[in-house]
Amino acid sequence: MGGDVPRGGTGGSDGSPPRAAGGSPPRAAAGSPPRAAGGSPPRAAAGSPPRAGRRFGEEGGLLTYGAYLRLPELLSQQVPQADPPAHDELLFITVHQAYELWFKQLLHEIEAARDAMSGGELWRAQHLLHRVQVIERLLVEQVEVLETMTPQDFLEFRSSLAPASGFQSAQFRELEFLSGAKDPNFLARFRGLTEAERLRLKRRLAEPGLWDAYVALLAERGLGVDGDDQILRSLVAVARDRVRYGDLWRLAEDLISHDEIAALWRARHVQMVERQIGTKSGTGGSTGAPYLRERVPLRYYPLLWELRARL
Repeated sequence: MGGDVPRGGTGGSDGSPPRAAGGSPPRAAAGSPPRAAGGSPPRAAAGSPPRAGRRFGEEGGLLTYGAYLRLPELLSQQVPQADPPAHDELLFITVHQAYELWFKQLLHEIEAARDAMSGGELWRAQHLLHRVQVIERLLVEQVEVLETMTPQDFLEFRSSLAPASGFQSAQFRELEFLSGAKDPNFLARFRGLTEAERLRLKRRLAEPGLWDAYVALLAERGLGVDGDDQILRSLVAVARDRVRYGDLWRLAEDLISHDEIAALWRARHVQMVERQIGTKSGTGGSTGAPYLRERVPLRYYPLLWELRARL
């Protein structure tokens, strides 16, 4: 009826809220936000920072894990080619796509490390190069996953790969160029490069690499950099006076660690190839393992290695 009040309490004649037994007004639950007239919680102004006590779970409808990582698109990219299907082809594709994702991350970190050196942020360059080393060690260990595939398993789908080859990885060449091993002749030998890939490689050949940035740091500290002999003498000076040049020495050690782990990957990779196909030629037309073995002695920073003999 119109004059009824909620059971268990009475309402004031002046329009005050109903009172519970004992005369006290009802209390809001602990932690509840104050409510504006009409019972709705106050809204934050547009563009204002999140309120204290924000519950991220309440916003799940705005962005999901799968949408953020674009999982439907990512997981649709593993497309085996063999007919009849070969069980291990999915493994082969997954491992190599994972490599390319890590190559992308390495390029991101190495480029940032170079820029940090150029900007005088040696601490940041060291931090980023340490991350580079951790990722590179992961890539060395990842070879073992491929070795769970026997030569017979690989032969079930290897012919369907031709003429594709790891030799054609543009990102891997970008890493070599950016690290210091620039070879313009690779562009002429690459097969199937897209125009975008060719332009990226040309840019990497033209822009400063890690070693260029380090040599510039030597010059900024008044050390000679006019030719390899003078750079080597400057490196000896840095190594012998770590009180004065400790930051340059530590950075040089990070560079040589990057060089060392990259060489370990090349050596581990050629062993895996020999285990899988022996001395057969590569699907892209290279000599296969013999070509890869020729690349094992490659060094990004030969002067840092030669330095050891001068101490």
